[in-house]
Order: sequence, then structure tokens, then C-alpha cells
Amino acid sequence: MRYLLDTNICIYFLKGKFDLVKIFDKIGFENLYVSEITIAELKFGAAKSNRPDSNKAIVDKLVNKFKQIPISSSLDIFAAEKARLRKDGNIVDDFDLLIGSTAIYNEMTLVTNNEKHFIRLNNIHIENWTK
Repeated sequence: MRYLLDTNICIYFLKGKFDLVKIFDKIGFENLYVSEITIAELKFGAAKSNRPDSNKAIVDKLVNKFKQIPISSSLDIFAAEKARLRKDGNIVDDFDLLIGSTAIYNEMTLVTNNEKHFIRLNNIHIENWTK
């Protein structure tokens, strides 16, 4: 099984929450992936923090632990899902939609604590490792 980690899961991991270190070790880092969008969000968080240089180094070290997934292959799913959701009046943040579309395209399980947004996407498989 391959897992795409949402940004919030990466942040919890960095903070040592929810025994994610043990879960990641059990699953195996070779089965854990991050989207380019998650990397961008983590880098933004570091840049806006009170310690941007040290937090950027922490983010860079974290990101290098995981395989990185580009978003370009998932853009057709993103476009179709965004159009469908907009017609239904269910708006999902573009970054969340890109992360979810990447999980769908690559047939991965998305690990997130933000189930309420991602559950709206068709054909997505979600697990919440914070419960």
C-alpha cells in the first residue's frame, strides 16, 4: 500500500503527535509520499514563521525522507473534480483539491486529518492516522 501524506499529517509528525513516528516506521518510509503541493505548503509555513531559516532546514530534512509526487499527471482529475464540485456548490480549496487529485491519479491512500474536505472527491481513499 502506498500513502500520500497531507500537509497536516507532516506537521503532526514534525511535532511528534499521534505516535506518527511509530506508524511511519511500521508502514515504512518507502511507502510514504508527499505531493509537491504539500512541500510548497510546508515551505510557506517555514518562511512565515519566527525562525524561517531553521524551520526551512527542518522542512527540507523532512521532505527528503519521503518520495515526492509531481502534480502534473493529476491535473485532468483536478479540473474535472473542481468543475463537478463547483456545479454542486461544494468548493474545495485548490491546494487540497490538487493533493486529493494526486492521490486519486496515483491510486494512493490519502492520509489526512481533514476528511471533511477530501471526502467530497470521487474515487478517493482516505485514512486518518490521528484517531
